[in-house]
Amino acid sequence: MHPSTLLLTRELPNLQYSSTRDRFDETWEAPLSTLLGLGRAAGADFVEFFLERVNYINCLAEDDTITSISPRLSTGAGVRVFRGKADCYVSTNDLSFTGLKAALEKGLSILGLQLPAPNGYVPEINLELLRDYATKKGKESWLAGCSSMREMGEILLDANAQLKQKATHVQSRRAVYFRDWQEVLVAASDGTFARDIRLTQSVGYNLLCADGANRSSISKRVGSTSEPDFLRSWNYQTDAEEVAESAGKMLYADYVESGNYPIIMANEFGGVIFHEACGHLLETTQIERKTTPFADKKGEKIAHESLTAWDEGLSQDAFGTIDMDDEGMPAQRTLLIENGILKNFISDRTGSMRTGHPRTGSGRRQNYTYAAASRMRNTYIAPGNYTNEDLFASIDKGIYCKKMGGGSVGPTGQFNFAVDEAYLIENGKITKPLKGATLIGDAQEIMNKISMCSQDLGLAAGFCGSVSGSVYVTVGQPHIKVDSITVGGR
Repeated sequence: MHPSTLLLTRELPNLQYSSTRDRFDETWEAPLSTLLGLGRAAGADFVEFFLERVNYINCLAEDDTITSISPRLSTGAGVRVFRGKADCYVSTNDLSFTGLKAALEKGLSILGLQLPAPNGYVPEINLELLRDYATKKGKESWLAGCSSMREMGEILLDANAQLKQKATHVQSRRAVYFRDWQEVLVAASDGTFARDIRLTQSVGYNLLCADGANRSSISKRVGSTSEPDFLRSWNYQTDAEEVAESAGKMLYADYVESGNYPIIMANEFGGVIFHEACGHLLETTQIERKTTPFADKKGEKIAHESLTAWDEGLSQDAFGTIDMDDEGMPAQRTLLIENGILKNFISDRTGSMRTGHPRTGSGRRQNYTYAAASRMRNTYIAPGNYTNEDLFASIDKGIYCKKMGGGSVGPTGQFNFAVDEAYLIENGKITKPLKGATLIGDAQEIMNKISMCSQDLGLAAGFCGSVSGSVYVTVGQPHIKVDSITVGGR
């Protein structure tokens, strides 16, 4: 029942709603509108509900055996309450009207607010017509079209068999796949009412080879959104050849000598350094915490004039692509840096309210237990005007970083990253393989040393952890030249 007259607080216990339990549709408008009005009547300046259903599965093949299949189903909701610039977040897995109301009351009480007296009026919040990206874009059939558990296992075992054929001195072979299906609904007191379905999938290899004291470990992962046939279309033969070839070269590679070098970083996952060392510092979360050196640099030069960078949610099937963020804002494209000049920050609702920077459709969260925060989506350095040959020809002695590994970044941009596959550059040519390289630097310094960008932009799937949990992102860049950087080695 949706009240046709003004609702009194004392009438709330007698309300009966019949929302669809296995789908977030228009039937959720009435209860959520009532709850949003209740929050406003209690004195909240803004209230938002985030509802979520998840169907997740992970499958792992080690050598010639499926060693793990891990499914997970979850349903829940979070409510965020704002009073001035203060806010709080409460989550629950009880999606009944009573359960959602209890979560709302808890959030209100944290901010010193309480429900109005029994005769108090509850204003009606007029929500927009449901903005349903799932129905509009034909996403309802996605889950049914994905690979079954049996098919997952068969493909991963076939993939590992290919790796065994193509690699030598194999110590372990791993192929891992996951599928993450998510339905979300966002309703807020500003009238936002939007629904989406997301389908994120990833598959990859990890190969460890050993021969005596020599060791090498190479990984590769690919990912996509919006493709139910993703696993079936995985070209694991090609990926197995690439991983095996890289592991073979690194197995007997010499260790790099530490020092300062010009380097060339490969495209695709090479963009992880920009993501970690600079991208995070452009999130309004960092401005709020006063942990970014770029807080007051908008409109100023923060990078070499050759560097332009974007963050967006629109690239087809990319790992960080979303039709709307977790606050119901449609995805868009944000120019971060143009010819070295800082143009925009990455902002969610809270970041916009507290810093003044406009929202960019970047409010993201791992799941309903987290409040949304400003997070990257598809973040990459744009193509430049040089060829790869131009980059290599400009270096007499340096290092080619072909595959990046793991690393860490300090709160203000100091970083170190391992290089899984590297080569010596001599007189503009790639010569011998090198291992054990670690790139060490500072974001403010390194951004001004990216002096050449090639034309071969490539994107790669990644995972990003921050205050709102782990989210799926894309990193990317063309081949780039860094004029000088500290390389740790032996």
